Amino acid sequence: MDLEAVSKRSAFHAKPQGLILQYGTAGFRTNAQHLDHIMFRMGLLAVLRSKQTRSTIGVMVTASHNPEEDNGVKLIDPLGEMLAPSWEEHATCLASAEEQDMPGVLGAIMEKEAVDPQQAAFVVIGRDTRPSSEKLSQSVIDGVTVLGGQFHDYGLLTTPQLHYMVYCRNSGGRYGKATIEGYCQKLSKAFVDLTKQVSCSGDENRSVKVDCANGIGALKLKEMAHYFSQGLSVQLFNDGTEGRLNHLCGADFVKSHQKPPQGMEMKSDERCCSFDGDADRIVYYYSDADGHFHLLDGDKIATLISSFLKELLLEIGESLSIGVVQTAYANGSSTRYLEEVMKVPVYCTKTGVKHLHHKAQEFDIGVYFEANGHGTAVFSEAVEVKIKRLAQELEDEKGKAAKMLVSIIDLFNQATGDAISDMLVIEAILALKGLTVQQWDALYVDLPNRQLKVKVADRRVISTTDAERQALTPPGLQEAINDLVKKYKLARAFVRPSGTEDIVRVYAEADSQESADRLAYEVSLVVFQLAGGIGEKPQPSF
Repeated sequence: MDLEAVSKRSAFHAKPQGLILQYGTAGFRTNAQHLDHIMFRMGLLAVLRSKQTRSTIGVMVTASHNPEEDNGVKLIDPLGEMLAPSWEEHATCLASAEEQDMPGVLGAIMEKEAVDPQQAAFVVIGRDTRPSSEKLSQSVIDGVTVLGGQFHDYGLLTTPQLHYMVYCRNSGGRYGKATIEGYCQKLSKAFVDLTKQVSCSGDENRSVKVDCANGIGALKLKEMAHYFSQGLSVQLFNDGTEGRLNHLCGADFVKSHQKPPQGMEMKSDERCCSFDGDADRIVYYYSDADGHFHLLDGDKIATLISSFLKELLLEIGESLSIGVVQTAYANGSSTRYLEEVMKVPVYCTKTGVKHLHHKAQEFDIGVYFEANGHGTAVFSEAVEVKIKRLAQELEDEKGKAAKMLVSIIDLFNQATGDAISDMLVIEAILALKGLTVQQWDALYVDLPNRQLKVKVADRRVISTTDAERQALTPPGLQEAINDLVKKYKLARAFVRPSGTEDIVRVYAEADSQESADRLAYEVSLVVFQLAGGIGEKPQPSF
């Protein structure tokens, strides 16, 4: 490894003076014009990680649901998972290093992680449809090649598709073929096999309208459409032909604003869904006969999927552990429904898919979704083997249930949340159970809730515990929140600092929308007063 060559090449990707960025749950994200040096350095880091793990590593150029002018990058570990926490620290350290310190920082990482410089390295790269993504992915390639790494540039991919490619390449083909065609064939075959079980008396011409956020999801759904055209009609909106990425559309917009995206033609009781910009989140929604908008977010999705999986396990008669993992943002009604009606254990983790994913792996079958629609189901390898054996051995209804479970295992992109595979699972379950979107929505009624943001001078003054549901500092804040919550029925509230900017996020829910709004406002005032609020004081919205 020629560190002198790295220094020379790095000069072409110079770091702006004084710019410090931190690798968070979503990797690095900021305005695209500040990211050239980050991309080059993440190419370097990917080579080191590949050498250390002796595996293929992925680098995805995307800023997901952020505005079009932003971009970002995240590294993908060998099993298609998020980058290991210790290497997140290396990423931050490398990104922040001044030019003259680069060789020393790289050397320190290699020494600490026992990286063999003679070991071969292979990196795969994907990018979303942002105008800046192609040029930035070339900067990643520059970093990979200057350290002697080999690479394959997949070009335009959804983020989950690159996770899939990494896992396929590192599992010796057991997980699937590391090609777009392999991805399409795996998911579509599982979907078609699963929906073969749908009774003829059901809706044979099922259709769903998909808002693609003017992002990569539209391109990839178009590529897949003919694979499952007989079982499902997919109508695309905000497909990138006009309109800006994530502007007034996409899963984050729909979830945050509780209204349909611009550019979506919605008729009464039609089933609709939205992806985000890189197609790793999905939310469903519909408009009722009175014109009221109904959102089915990650909580409703997790409930539908986990309930169906439990039914199949009961049919087979196998005592396998199934658990649902949520964050503090999960609606209280969903938690109560799962625990009290479905008798499925529910666990809460810190916000961020990597935290949910690791907890879900503790079960034979783990289902996790953030309320924003990012999630999946994971099956332990032993469970996969067992269920596939049962599908071959069992006959009658038990064998049928086992075969359906096999198809669901193949449908889920287990390494990460995947809007396309999640959509196919949801559509298959609704068809198999003969449920309309309204009947799915009626499984439980969400408690009214409100989310607000408070600007503060330094978000670090707030620290939390209990999966971010309790504030440890500043002194007196949690006690004040507790006193406010006592004023309302079925109420709870929590605050947590943003991972990327100096704001504090406030969440409140209660038995009525008015109460939830008042509670959120009152908690915001307390945060402003005790946690160093800046700018305009929070104002009531009710």
